[in-house]
Amino acid sequence: MKNIFEGKNILLTGGTGSFGQKFTETILREFNPHSLRIFSRGEYNQYKMSQKFNDDRLRFLIGDIRDKERMSRAMNDIDIVVHAAALKQVPACEYNPIEAVRTNIDGSVNVIDAAIDNSVERVMALSTDKAVHPVNLYGATKMAAEKLFIQGNTYAGKKNTRFSCVRYGNVIGSRGSVIPLFKEQKKNGTLTITDEKMTRFWLTLEQGVHFVTNSIELMKGGEVFIPKIPSMKIVDLADTIAPDAKKVITGIRAGEKLHEIMITEDEARHGKEFSDYFVIEPEFPFWDSGCLNGGKTLPDGFRYSSEINDVWLTNEQLKEMC
Repeated sequence: MKNIFEGKNILLTGGTGSFGQKFTETILREFNPHSLRIFSRGEYNQYKMSQKFNDDRLRFLIGDIRDKERMSRAMNDIDIVVHAAALKQVPACEYNPIEAVRTNIDGSVNVIDAAIDNSVERVMALSTDKAVHPVNLYGATKMAAEKLFIQGNTYAGKKNTRFSCVRYGNVIGSRGSVIPLFKEQKKNGTLTITDEKMTRFWLTLEQGVHFVTNSIELMKGGEVFIPKIPSMKIVDLADTIAPDAKKVITGIRAGEKLHEIMITEDEARHGKEFSDYFVIEPEFPFWDSGCLNGGKTLPDGFRYSSEINDVWLTNEQLKEMC
């Protein structure tokens, strides 16, 4: 059966990051696109990536999503866009708030406008659990970006361009994960933990990529897709990585949450549960609740939060994932 990516031209923003590398590997190996354009700012990272994959379906475009004209040119003849470019480090966004807004919000507007102007078929934007009840600027910019992409469906008007989002938690092995930090601190015998009660959602890069590709296949336009993924206490993570190391409690940093939420009680009112994911449906007049086949309505007061999750990672599972 032909997949939605086969023979298509795909654009990946932020393409040299952790997600971009795994997405590229997966798409080229499993989905046979006509071309995959890697759009990012770093020429050296693009060079390394070109050497790593050595595939004539790859195209490397230097550019910044803040540059609307460059963004529009990059989308010429593109069928599918995966938008992964963002400023993601919470402390960096707190210290450089205007830069975070210019990339995560203004850049999202440029992606939306360029996609509509170039009649791109599908656009999937990557979001985060930090966009839910945000307490830091990074989360606030991603919440705004989510709203912009969902509303992009109404801006598209009679054109066929459709926008959706995926929202998931911490990615094991990504550059921004706490795991590389713990592994580095292990060498000195002391790990820093902000709070012993802290919990987080976890998934692997491979799980994240396949969730994105599956969601693109399913999307009708306007949905937020959320995977069912396990939780783990940060202190258990530290014990798994460095069981003999000293643990120092430093206190929660500015803009940090004790637990993460992926679906709020208010969102649950127009959400659906499927076997391995949730969907928050758009509150648009044109949306037909039967657009997505199957699924069951979420109960009143439902909340998907890391500390009350039904599924938890064991130490053995985490060792395998790391």
